Amino acid sequence: MTARVFDASLYRYGELEPSYWEATVERPSVARLGRDETAEVAIIGGGFTGLSCALHLARDHGIGSVVLDAGEPGWGASGRNGGLVCIPPAKASIPELVSRWGRDETARFYRWAIDGCELARTLPAAEGFDVRAQGDGNLEVADHPARLAGLIEHARHLAELTGVPVRTLDRAGFAAVGHGGTEQFGGVHLGVGFALHPLAYALGLLEAAVRRGVRVYGRSPVVAWERDRGGHRLVTADGAAVRARQVVVATNGWTPDGLHPGFDARVLPAISNILVTRPLTADELAAESWNTETGVVNARTLLFYYRLLPDRRLLFGARGDTTGSPDAAGRVQAWMHRRLGELFPSWAGVGVDYRWRGLVAMSRKLVPSIGTLADEPGVHYAFGFHAAGVAAAPMAGKTLADAIALGDAGDRIPAVLRGLPPRFPVSGLRRLALAGAYLWYGACDRLQELRNRTD
Repeated sequence: MTARVFDASLYRYGELEPSYWEATVERPSVARLGRDETAEVAIIGGGFTGLSCALHLARDHGIGSVVLDAGEPGWGASGRNGGLVCIPPAKASIPELVSRWGRDETARFYRWAIDGCELARTLPAAEGFDVRAQGDGNLEVADHPARLAGLIEHARHLAELTGVPVRTLDRAGFAAVGHGGTEQFGGVHLGVGFALHPLAYALGLLEAAVRRGVRVYGRSPVVAWERDRGGHRLVTADGAAVRARQVVVATNGWTPDGLHPGFDARVLPAISNILVTRPLTADELAAESWNTETGVVNARTLLFYYRLLPDRRLLFGARGDTTGSPDAAGRVQAWMHRRLGELFPSWAGVGVDYRWRGLVAMSRKLVPSIGTLADEPGVHYAFGFHAAGVAAAPMAGKTLADAIALGDAGDRIPAVLRGLPPRFPVSGLRRLALAGAYLWYGACDRLQELRNRTD
């Protein structure tokens, strides 16, 4: 029996999310698991991580696998996020990471994350599919004068650690390459990453994996995990099963308690909401000095992220509620619509054509976790991408495939990524912990603004 953190409406695996991404791709037909099968590796989760792992196992190492997804491939976060290819997949700062793992391993982690951004360009090119790339790097905007110094400091740390080119922009400079608006007080441009169509990326990975013999099944949730002399037997809701010597858990924010005791209470899922407007005219864009297709993230802890899509719609994303109910989602999305008009006053009340939500995966470790269970060496995992999984999750799948095929996982995986995060002490109170975190981070953001007024 598996347990979920949020309202059941978030786990309707038989329904596709009504997103802009779903409306602008053609999904291939994917069958359910209809009979028992065997494989060297069974992968639970058909998103970025699982599909990338399956593709790299087959293409680079000649190892076959079966992928099982509770919904359609790309049903979860891989087909719902904002499409920003960015770093880092962490909620800890560079100084905090250095204090925990040392400068060399922190630099190795950041190089790994940067390689994930590069993989999002090179892998589609090598496999012949289009991710509809946009923009150059990423923009971080100070939404309040108090936060510009922190952005500049972060950019300096990043440049010193990795050599990534960074540019500091005052308010006029940011408007020249980014946008204007009421909550724009300068910022930085980071010369790494870009923006893409995330579901096109996920379905491209699917096609490339299937072309190499990977068997992928949708609408096949794992409801029982059994052990036998052959290794593992994963039983799906229809009664069919996959027997495999090794298993990869690649479910990220959708990981339920009860799937495997090794993963219970390791993940704190958080809801993210996205709105997509009607197409904006050239005059409407000019009214807010909008000059970019590069993705933008503001500097709040409880941040907004946004980007202009190829058909001139604005994608606008923010955190969600702490229950997951449809009514709560509606309230958050109404608040987002209002806040969009406050950031860009000439767009107040602009029509919204798409709205949807999904889950991101946080953990007490504050960075991703990749590895193999110490007490069950045939069980592997990769999760906890902290809302930066477009770059990190496919890279994690590749990293895990290499570790499974070649061994020496400890040497192949940066120390920052190795090992499971601590469990949340009271699993059933994770929603309460999330609500408390939102209150704390919101108070910290307001205090920073208040201090700026009194300095």
